[in-house]
Amino acid sequence: MHCQPERKIPVYIWLKNKQPCLLCDEPSDSAMALCTPCLHDLPWLGAQCPVCALPLPVAGSTCGQCLQRPPAFTKVIAPWRYDFPIDSLVSRFKHHEKWPFGRLMAELLGQFLHYRFDEGLPRPDCLVPVPLSRRRLRQRGFNQAGMLAHWLGRQLQLPVEPQWVRRTQDTPAQQGLGARARQGNLRRAFTLASDAQVRGRHLALVDDVLTTGATAQALARLLLAAGARQVDVYCLARTPRPKAPD
Repeated sequence: MHCQPERKIPVYIWLKNKQPCLLCDEPSDSAMALCTPCLHDLPWLGAQCPVCALPLPVAGSTCGQCLQRPPAFTKVIAPWRYDFPIDSLVSRFKHHEKWPFGRLMAELLGQFLHYRFDEGLPRPDCLVPVPLSRRRLRQRGFNQAGMLAHWLGRQLQLPVEPQWVRRTQDTPAQQGLGARARQGNLRRAFTLASDAQVRGRHLALVDDVLTTGATAQALARLLLAAGARQVDVYCLARTPRPKAPD
């Protein structure tokens, strides 16, 4: 019995397919939809605060805010500054449903985290995406943090727990607000699911961009109060100042 049809025509080999770079549209010279020159030109985050990843002019120093008021989370891991073209990719993924851009950035973030794990960064027990409120989820149709966490979880072989934290209140944009006002907005914005098994576990929050850090701070406090051992933050980019949209 012949299971395959006999055809005397060329067979298309997918492994030899050259996909275009998503940034410059030239043929990619790697397995990703990004060519090497565009990869090198991304706004890689250099000197930064070792706690909140705020871009700093000099490496090896901690920012004043983390020195004066250490955050509840232990460390922020972000490969890029929120600058061109990352800001454009995030916006198109987040607001225009251009999911290939999100998938590409998640793949690069996963590679970056693998590198950091090899350097000694402790691996978390699981990933927890930052939730959206029901109203915003209905408007957008998807949670970008949840999609990023899903892609990262498969790449890093880590479980993802999207239902552990829920956003019960939609808060106004944090841009331009002082620290006290930001904390007030988020004081009762999140709740922990009754079946969330966080006690004694090392968790990593996943989001697209870290701006003020108020959302990560509120969630880290909630998880630590429930018994989590450590909370880190994994995101695509860090802003030098509050300019990214919520």
